[in-house]
Amino acid sequence: MMNRNFAAERRLSLDRRQFMRGLGACIALPALESAHAAGAAITVPTRMAFLYVPNGTIPSAWWPAGDGGSDFALPPTLEPLAGVRHRLQVISGLQDLSADPGLDGPGDHARAGGTFLTGVRVKKTAGSDLRAGISIDQVVAGQIGHLTRFASLELTCDAETKSGNCDSGYACAYVYNLSWRTPTQPLSAEANPRLVFERLFGAGPRGERVANLKRRQKEQQSILDYVLTDARSLERTLDGRDRQKMDQYLTSIREIEARIENSERMPVANPGMETPGAVPARYDEHIALMFDLLLLAFQTDTTRVATVLIAREGSNRNFTEIGISEGHHNLTHHRNQPEMIDKVKQIDRWYVQRLARFLQNMESIKEIDGRSLLHHSMILYGSGIGDGNRHTHQNLPILVAGSGGGAFRSGRYVTTNAEPVTNLFLTMADAMGTKGIAQHGDSTGRSGVMS
Repeated sequence: MMNRNFAAERRLSLDRRQFMRGLGACIALPALESAHAAGAAITVPTRMAFLYVPNGTIPSAWWPAGDGGSDFALPPTLEPLAGVRHRLQVISGLQDLSADPGLDGPGDHARAGGTFLTGVRVKKTAGSDLRAGISIDQVVAGQIGHLTRFASLELTCDAETKSGNCDSGYACAYVYNLSWRTPTQPLSAEANPRLVFERLFGAGPRGERVANLKRRQKEQQSILDYVLTDARSLERTLDGRDRQKMDQYLTSIREIEARIENSERMPVANPGMETPGAVPARYDEHIALMFDLLLLAFQTDTTRVATVLIAREGSNRNFTEIGISEGHHNLTHHRNQPEMIDKVKQIDRWYVQRLARFLQNMESIKEIDGRSLLHHSMILYGSGIGDGNRHTHQNLPILVAGSGGGAFRSGRYVTTNAEPVTNLFLTMADAMGTKGIAQHGDSTGRSGVMS
């Protein structure tokens, strides 16, 4: 009897092992509590995301009262975050002087968007001769991106993009892209939830996603092989500037090839979520869906670095869902008219309500150490404009949610003495485990606000 029971238990153990081995090929397994209890070394990864909202805020409704510390009351705009107050750092005094007006005149919205994550003053051009800087998300992704299927994820809730001139002679690329791989190469963000999901997890029904994804990767590799062969053949006939352009093109192709090869080596998650549809008609639903996809990408460790352009800088969207028919950008030039100021406050708060839902969902997901996904993350929310009425780039409305896995204290209001926002980015990069980043853009050192 004992032998029969032992044999049955052994078969059951083998069946479980085979099941888990098969499952591991299609879903990123969570860290198991039993392994943790047995003393196995388990490291919970840290995630980082930058969420951008346009046109600044009404400062009087954004900033807490007092000089800082843990004993602070949330101001009206931030009140929806009460449920995750203990996870917040509201940080005043940060600035982006690279976006200030200079000899190139107006264009504050384009400069704010183009410099926010780069800290480098952008070249004023409406043509293809763009020049900005490498954004901090790409600097971090360049060091840790090999650890996940995707080095970074770029999302937007602006479904429409334009080319050419978008702000006083500045190219639209500066307002529609937060992330820059090189000073001349922005990373286009994706607005279609279906395309984002299929890129991350594969197309089709749940039982077919992984196979479809693998098939697409092979097709992409075949296309790249063909393009490289064709380009190298053409390269032999070029000289001078054309050869330089071809070298840059080939470098980009090789980078794509390397990303595909890295992705093929990683396990593919297969979440229970149904494949979403295209861009929802309602803006709030679009934002919620993109945040859900970001959370899923973090939870499955598909990526650890992300940017979300909630709306492009200078956006003039109206908010009829809360009774506001005027455009956001137009309202921010309120000329101190109380009715217009009140409407901007409502818009600011509406955006924060979307953020609150996302952060509360992150807080509800527990990691192996018993702490939340939000605790192990750094979610920066803010704008490259401080006061939209005056187009200032000082005292930017910035908050960081999460604790970077314990790298810094949260649940406080922190004041700084007019330091570059890039100092904060360096400190965040350190918390992600990067090495050797001495400076980023116009940084002057590490920020003390995160200590």
